[in-house]
Amino acid sequence: MVDQPVGGVYPEYWEADVVLRDGGTAHLRPIHPADADAVQAFHVGQSQQSIYMRFFAFKARLSSKELKRFTEVDYRDRVALVITIGGEIMGIGRYDRLDDPAEAEVAFNIADSQQGRGIGSILLEHLAAAARENGIRRFTAEVLPENRKMLMVFSDAGYDVKRHFDDGVVSLEFNIDPTDKSRAVMESREHRAEARSIQELLAPSSVAVIGASRRWGTVGYQLLEHIIEGGFTGPVYAINPEALELAGMFSFARLSEVPGPVKLAIVAVPYDEVPKVVEECGAAGVKGIVVATAGFADDGERGLARQRELVRQARANGMRVIGPASLGIVNTNPGVSLNASMAPSLARRGGLGLFTQSAAIGVALYAAASRRRVGISTFLSAGNRADVSGNDLMQFWEDDADTTAVGLYLESIGNPRKFSRLARRLARTKPVIVANTDAMGLNLPPGHAVRTTQAPSEAVDAMMRQAGVIRVETIEQLMDVAQIVSSQPLPKGSGLAVFSNSRALGKVVADSAGVQGLGVERLVTDVDLDAGMSLALPALRRSLQETLAENAVHAVVVALLPARGLTVEKIAGVLAECSAASGKPVVAAFSGILDPSVYVEGMVGGPDAGGSPPAAAGGSPPAAAAVPCYSNPGAAVAALGAVVRYAQWLDRDQGLFVEPEGCDPEATRAELEELLRGVGGEQLRRLDQAASSRLLGHYGIRVLPSEGFESPDEAVAAADRLGWPVALKTTNPALRHRLDLGGVRLDIADAASLRLNIVQMRKSLERYGAVSLEVQTMAPVGQACTFRAIEDPLLGPVVSFGLAGDAVNLLEDWAHRVPPLSGSDLHDFIRGPRASRKLFGYQGLPPVDAAALEDLAARLTRLKDNHPEIALVEFNPVLAGPDGAAILSADVRIANAAQRTDSARRAMRS
Repeated sequence: MVDQPVGGVYPEYWEADVVLRDGGTAHLRPIHPADADAVQAFHVGQSQQSIYMRFFAFKARLSSKELKRFTEVDYRDRVALVITIGGEIMGIGRYDRLDDPAEAEVAFNIADSQQGRGIGSILLEHLAAAARENGIRRFTAEVLPENRKMLMVFSDAGYDVKRHFDDGVVSLEFNIDPTDKSRAVMESREHRAEARSIQELLAPSSVAVIGASRRWGTVGYQLLEHIIEGGFTGPVYAINPEALELAGMFSFARLSEVPGPVKLAIVAVPYDEVPKVVEECGAAGVKGIVVATAGFADDGERGLARQRELVRQARANGMRVIGPASLGIVNTNPGVSLNASMAPSLARRGGLGLFTQSAAIGVALYAAASRRRVGISTFLSAGNRADVSGNDLMQFWEDDADTTAVGLYLESIGNPRKFSRLARRLARTKPVIVANTDAMGLNLPPGHAVRTTQAPSEAVDAMMRQAGVIRVETIEQLMDVAQIVSSQPLPKGSGLAVFSNSRALGKVVADSAGVQGLGVERLVTDVDLDAGMSLALPALRRSLQETLAENAVHAVVVALLPARGLTVEKIAGVLAECSAASGKPVVAAFSGILDPSVYVEGMVGGPDAGGSPPAAAGGSPPAAAAVPCYSNPGAAVAALGAVVRYAQWLDRDQGLFVEPEGCDPEATRAELEELLRGVGGEQLRRLDQAASSRLLGHYGIRVLPSEGFESPDEAVAAADRLGWPVALKTTNPALRHRLDLGGVRLDIADAASLRLNIVQMRKSLERYGAVSLEVQTMAPVGQACTFRAIEDPLLGPVVSFGLAGDAVNLLEDWAHRVPPLSGSDLHDFIRGPRASRKLFGYQGLPPVDAAALEDLAARLTRLKDNHPEIALVEFNPVLAGPDGAAILSADVRIANAAQRTDSARRAMRS
């Protein structure tokens, strides 16, 4: 925390750790008057050419007046940001507001030694975010024509840059509001940088084990032994001040004594020695550290503070952190062969990438993959996940040719909006399997310092479904699915054939398939395996080949009881051969086998099955024969059903993320600024009807007008203004839509009838106490629905839809989504609640205008996504009829916006 600067409140929340283009890290923060000496040192360290490019003249030193101006800013009209590595300034970006309050001039200066690392682009993104926060909408800049690097920073940012040449200078001007192109550019740069940073960790050129020990059974001993025995292809260094020789090699007392560069450090020292080790790693130029030591955030507030300081210290020195309390990392690529983990041997090579958090879950998942013979490309246990997360791994896996399917076991989630964005993109090319409990987001495991959610638990599942994630609940279910997607082509449809040598078992499997949404096109229960190997296997092969050749059959489940004279391996070999030849998945369930020595659950089809390259999302068959095998046919069918649903999602047109016509975000921002004046802290302000209607109107959302009244004469006058017929209702939230309780009366056609109904309603509502009344224009008859949108601390914007009344009030029958929503997302959203069948011709009623509901959902979603200041929006009821939808009541509440977990600027999780 810095002291209060001159001229304005230091915006500490602008500080961020960032990943540079080459995978290194740096710290970005606002400038401060105390930086004067550092700015001078930065300036005098620049080349004459760089100084000339920045100031259009050479200055050997900055004057005291210039230093004062550059470092004393007000963080509103004048803003400067610096990027530091190891405490030294490596880049400066600034803006100064011009006479036009919506316009500012921007300038940058990057250290000669740091050019080409993407620092200028990151500074521009963060300056633009700060400027938008301060009401600035346009940047201008003047650049010398020969300063091509800076010109490229502006032209490659994704903004619509206008430029002209005047008096030897290139003048630039561009609007800084985010556009689809600028967001795409930012996400592309973020992807490349984060993928590179993980590559540096998983494929280091050299490794040092700090805390290596010669005492058998210690963490340091095992990590060093496993790296050496795993055949790591680069140099390995043992660091221990008390040993001259470890694992048959010379050891070093400290990292600074190592003769060559160290890219990755494995840290297994006592808890209180970790900070000193991290400092030494930073001084030695290490790129990343794996901290096996526990006792940080899982040790209460004291440990959490030390964990945060550990991450801050590492990032400030350009390093990423895996852990603390990490089980380690694995890379089976023969060019790396890294087993820097507690696993006793290097995993079988394959195409499944695995990510876990706590070490205990990592052990279980790694063991499950080994037991089932599922080949792994890379494995990473994040431990407390203080820095490197599943989002980082997805960035890496997207480009990793060795990985063709991924599995993540998530105990908590730190940035679900980013997860949704990355998972949706990754799932288009590689299956993404996620195991998590229903409590994820609601409760935090020990050591996990992230936000919790206040949204319904179903919202997290909905977010994953819309991203194309194959969601499971347990490690075993994750591996059930992984067996298929890592070895088999994806099914082209839901048509299934079931083979069995038991009529009863075949019927049970067929029924189970129906529950999973699979259509059983063929049921073969006369498979004869007792005829001996020479007859049974050829007959099974012919029958399978004929079945797989049928267009209606997209996958086969073979459920078999033990047969005399036939081994599991021989049968599995035939199944794998038929699957590979047809390009269709075949899974096997061998039930009733009691001797573990006869059957190993997993990839079966020869001693080395499971090492074959997995199938990609495009559906190409594996290069070698392999078949997923299960001991439980129910697990086989459930896993295949999950894979079929993923394939259907993959083949479906996802639609576009289009802003509906008639939306005006700028007018909404201006209106919210006025409405939020005087609203501080966590205070909520509920808008009145006029303010709500005005705000919603900027997004083309119209609420049917209503007017309150005190006397019958006022009611008649209001009805004259609104137009007859009208509805009469109470404003009591519990009664206003309850015909059965007398809270609303409809189709009142004239003044006399209105006066009479007012008297009768007030009398019938006396038992509920004093109630106020209002009149409203009659809406067309329709099905009552409700929309709700909230700003959640973890998920950010969450939108919900259901049918008004008991469906949502008693049965919690909601559909939930996390923006942004594509066209197909909106389609599924409206059809998500179980009661939504009432909207589409239920019991002979005319179907409602679903397009109108989807349009309203799209507008509400965009409104909530664009404006976190809107804390709650509820439309209840919305009457959906055959020719449109009418909003009868809107509840809108606003507050100061919380910092979302996925901001419009590149920043690492704090």
